[in-house]
Amino acid sequence: MRALISVSDKAGVVDFARELRSLGWEIIATGGTMKLLADSGVEVINISDVTGFPEICDGRVKTLHPKVHGGLLARRDDPSHLKALQENGIEFIDMVCVNLYPFRQTIAREGVTREEAIENIDIGGPSMLRSAAKNYKDVTVVCDPADYAGVLEEIRRGGNTTPETRLTLSAKAFTHTAEYDAMIATYMRTQAGLPEKLFLEFDLVQPLRYGENPHQQAKFYRSGETVPYSLAHARQLQGKELSYNNIQDGNAALAIVREFDEPFCVGLKHMNPCGAAVGKDVCEAWQKAYQADTVSIFGGIVAVNRPVTRELAEMMKPVFLEIIMAPSFTDEAREVFASKKNLRLMEVPMEKCAGKQRQVVSVTGGLLVQDLDLETKPVTKEMCVTEKHPTEAQLTDMNFAWRIVKHVKSNAIVVVKDGCTAGVGAGQMNRIGSAEIALKEAHAHGLTEGLVLASDGFFPFDDTVTLAAQSGVAAIVQPGGSVRDAESISKANEKGIPMMFTGMRHFKH
Repeated sequence: MRALISVSDKAGVVDFARELRSLGWEIIATGGTMKLLADSGVEVINISDVTGFPEICDGRVKTLHPKVHGGLLARRDDPSHLKALQENGIEFIDMVCVNLYPFRQTIAREGVTREEAIENIDIGGPSMLRSAAKNYKDVTVVCDPADYAGVLEEIRRGGNTTPETRLTLSAKAFTHTAEYDAMIATYMRTQAGLPEKLFLEFDLVQPLRYGENPHQQAKFYRSGETVPYSLAHARQLQGKELSYNNIQDGNAALAIVREFDEPFCVGLKHMNPCGAAVGKDVCEAWQKAYQADTVSIFGGIVAVNRPVTRELAEMMKPVFLEIIMAPSFTDEAREVFASKKNLRLMEVPMEKCAGKQRQVVSVTGGLLVQDLDLETKPVTKEMCVTEKHPTEAQLTDMNFAWRIVKHVKSNAIVVVKDGCTAGVGAGQMNRIGSAEIALKEAHAHGLTEGLVLASDGFFPFDDTVTLAAQSGVAAIVQPGGSVRDAESISKANEKGIPMMFTGMRHFKH
């Protein structure tokens, strides 16, 4: 039995090759792999001794030869194939162990040139992987060092890998080359100025019990790149499996948490916040957020941006919640929640990181792709467009409200007081309707004065300002940008309400 080994990632390859030799396999290797194995005392055959041809063109051509691909592709059960190999002095190759030049890492380097990138496009490696994977009935193909141990164990037990394992490894090899080619195609199309083609690479996290409704099938996938504030890369500590709707709601809650550096808590239902607050610590933030809407939070999702302690766990435990998300949970907190077997505890990475992130949304027959709406302008005194200017306390509440309203379904109005939501109006067909809902909710909690109102979009008429003035609103923040802004500014001046224009809207459909 013969194995051809040629790897860029050399982790574990010496031990793998040494064990194959001890099991009676011949080892063929190329270039740097051959040198490493030889220097490590592993008996190895140079690929040039197999092909009878030297490596040429700076190593670009070394395995592209009939004595390699004939040895891989020939079917052992086809007499004509066997005759062709015999007539041409070609021997079988029974295993290929290959991983590819580090193209992704190369193009990720700052200042990398096109020439450097092209030199890291592997040609021989994918060719060998594909040949071996095509002939999986007879050839074992290994492209992932994580598979070394399992392959060796099967060879120890039965002298070779099983047909089932070879099929699995073949599928992994074709996936590996497909991802590699997609990466190169994306880079080269960009270099050539060709219209973009979108290649997506996601791994299955888990099948879901169902989708939005029980008659819909669903699965959960994650990107290969780890990102913060992501349920796809979170660790579940206890509770039932996440559902489709859990994941949607959890994602929405984490997007809100991302806005805050100070201790913060949000309760969320159906992708809209039902209570959100900052506090001197996370326990106070929870208490304020819960009291903001004790009805809607029932069966909801909670996310905090501080570790969950025993104290906080004891506060949350009496409330029926589906999920609690946090950067971590103390052992004592987990003990408190242990009796609530169905409650999902999710430990979510929450480190801030710079740079853009992409959002992909499916529509019938297509995809929408955009940058995530990560930028939120601070509300500053210079944004005031009215005669009356806000107090420092109002400015603080404006900043809080502006960061919350960004994550409420349009048309969105959020009313806050003292760093806590007082009312949320979401997803109405007109802005005044959202304002009426938010203000009615605030009044139901006995909050009738000193309120701060935020709108995700501009006011097309002065009716929202009029309603706000009648309903105890003391300050307003909105994007501005309507052709009738002057009417809203005039009404705010008439009512003595400071109003800020941020110059940035945050529609959320």
